[in-house]
Amino acid sequence: MFLNIERDQRRFKQIVRGRIRENLRKYITHGEMIGRRGKDAVSIPVPQLDIPRFRFGKNGSGGVGQGEGEVGQPIGKPGDDPGGSGGAGSEPGSGHLMEVEVTLEELAKMLGNELELPRIEPKGTANITAEKAKYNSIRQTGPESLRHFKRTYLNALRRQISTNTYQPDDPYIVPIKSDKQYRSWNDVPKPQVNAVVIYVMDVSGSMTDDQKEIVRTEAFWIDTWLASQYQGLETRYIIHDAMAKEVDEHTFYHTRESGGTRISSAYKVCAKLISESFPVDDWNIYCFQFSDGDNWGDDNQQAFDLLSEKLLPATNLFCYGQVESPYGSGDFIEALRKQYSEHDTLILSEIPDKEGIYDSIRTFLGKGK
Repeated sequence: MFLNIERDQRRFKQIVRGRIRENLRKYITHGEMIGRRGKDAVSIPVPQLDIPRFRFGKNGSGGVGQGEGEVGQPIGKPGDDPGGSGGAGSEPGSGHLMEVEVTLEELAKMLGNELELPRIEPKGTANITAEKAKYNSIRQTGPESLRHFKRTYLNALRRQISTNTYQPDDPYIVPIKSDKQYRSWNDVPKPQVNAVVIYVMDVSGSMTDDQKEIVRTEAFWIDTWLASQYQGLETRYIIHDAMAKEVDEHTFYHTRESGGTRISSAYKVCAKLISESFPVDDWNIYCFQFSDGDNWGDDNQQAFDLLSEKLLPATNLFCYGQVESPYGSGDFIEALRKQYSEHDTLILSEIPDKEGIYDSIRTFLGKGK
């Protein structure tokens, strides 16, 4: 019986995850799960799966095939309302959602399959590991501070029993040198952080809360995928209007300024962050910039100089996502296309609304770099 229950539970989990895969595009574009994530898993709302069951009527109330009636006459009592209209009721509804916990690793796998994303090939010497001592073995020699009391006692007991020196009436166990066992260690490779994602966002007045929500949703899925490709992942955030600065995640998504826009200011902060904290030979570096396409006058050339000399040579990918805004001009992406028409490291994406998140992620991550 227990085997049947476990089999049914596995089958139920397969059905639920099948529902999630079928609706993954909806979850990607609308971000239902971002507010429900924990450290290693997220809770996803899926439609309630109804279990078939019998429904009994009242005794003596009649039913199909009983009583008088004509062919084609609707079944039901006079006054029944098939449309379900009426006032408030006290009965529970049938449209409940069930929250299912899914690991980020599972989500990343679903995302990769759905978008047909290739696995990322880390560059250069980026796979950094450190040796960590782990006490996972036993030896016959070692310092007394590492003596394994239980194993030493058992060895001594076995020796005394085998040599007929053990006295059950006087169970006095005295270990000798050959009985002693000591904890020992092996050096185990411990993966270290070897990739960094740097998010850059325009927070000037033309970027509204709707555009920031699009950025937040897309960044969640980008992080989920990259974290599945590396043993460790570090994330940094830069905001800018006419000036730029590095901030924490909460500030990144909840800041709005009223000034103008100079994209070169963000590129300067990004280049400095990479040179000081993330040596190019040891790190896989990903930059994702989001803007509505506004930039101040003659700032484009300064931005291009920084991009060409500092950022593109240092990064695995530099991804620019232009989020459509009713206030932004949208000119910067066209300037990038003209300047870098054949550059393999720079990826451009236009995101008109939430529905565009799906294709934008595929555009950014589809090259497997």
